[in-house]
Amino acid sequence: MNRPDLLDAAALAAQPLDHATALPARYYADPAMVALDRRAIFDGGWQLIAHVCQLRNAGDHVIGDFAGLPVIAVRGADDAIRVFHNVCRHRAGPLATCDGLAAKSLRCRYHGWTYTLDGVLRSAPEMGGAPDFVMSDVQLPQLSVRVWQGLVFAAVDEARAPDFDAFVAGIDERLGPNRGLEHYGHHHRVGYDVACNWKVYVDNYLEGYHVPHIHPGLNKLLDYRSYITQTAQWYSYQWSPLESGDGLYGDGDALYYWMWPNTMLNILPGRLQTNRVVPKGVNHCRVEFDFYYAVDDSGEARARRDADLSFSDEVQLEDLTICEDVQRGLASGSYEPGRLNPLRENAVHHFHELLRAVYRADAS
Repeated sequence: MNRPDLLDAAALAAQPLDHATALPARYYADPAMVALDRRAIFDGGWQLIAHVCQLRNAGDHVIGDFAGLPVIAVRGADDAIRVFHNVCRHRAGPLATCDGLAAKSLRCRYHGWTYTLDGVLRSAPEMGGAPDFVMSDVQLPQLSVRVWQGLVFAAVDEARAPDFDAFVAGIDERLGPNRGLEHYGHHHRVGYDVACNWKVYVDNYLEGYHVPHIHPGLNKLLDYRSYITQTAQWYSYQWSPLESGDGLYGDGDALYYWMWPNTMLNILPGRLQTNRVVPKGVNHCRVEFDFYYAVDDSGEARARRDADLSFSDEVQLEDLTICEDVQRGLASGSYEPGRLNPLRENAVHHFHELLRAVYRADAS
């Protein structure tokens, strides 16, 4: 890519928090950003695809979209979790189009080419007479995988991805022994198609500055005066005590983790919600939410889950509305980068500094 305006040294220079501005609009609105973001950010990052409760038994599988690369996580007969390209090596058909349980193999729905659970081609209809065709030579490309706190992360190019121990450093200690995420059970998935660049959604997630103005219900639940945002090398987190004390979440605190580049963990008493922000073009993304709860099928627990899903939907609709408004503003030609609030937008600054560093490295 030969785009000096996107690789402008002044726009990508590191900025101190106390005088920082947001990224220029072109990094959210220029069509060339789609290819740049996939190459520079997503292919070299750890991305969330599943929770182990979705992959309990051999053949259980979950599909995902890694910024345009279709992927599939599957539990093998040897109990290992692998993540493959969900792209048949014949003519690019999908091996699965939805999540599933206990598959004996991975079969392309286009022409029936079938792979073992460890990614090796097992059968190819009517290919027996093809000269020099050796099925065992055909294998699905495989991603690097790490399982942490019950969450399955994968990297397209591990050589460019952060060291995984550094990626999660300090989170285990913060969660403590009583908030282990691996013990939850999967309950529900919700997805939203949002007319904004994926970075707009991340920006919005990373600050509570907008909560009193956009989220009246959430503002009643959180203690904005005590709201804290802190950053680490590859993630940031926001923390607030809960003020409601009601039957929805009870007493405790709310903890919101963002992990580079596009994973969010929203942790409340008895509940884990994960978000994945999937780019779908320069001005569109899809936000996928998975809800996990402590295993409890009592009537009271079901009622709390229903209330949680309803409240989450209310908050997300408020967020996607303002994100789409912001995208229109960024694409309008009017916007010049504004100053960030050092107190409330330090995690936005942290995200932008990671972006600037990646873009600088890609330009070199």
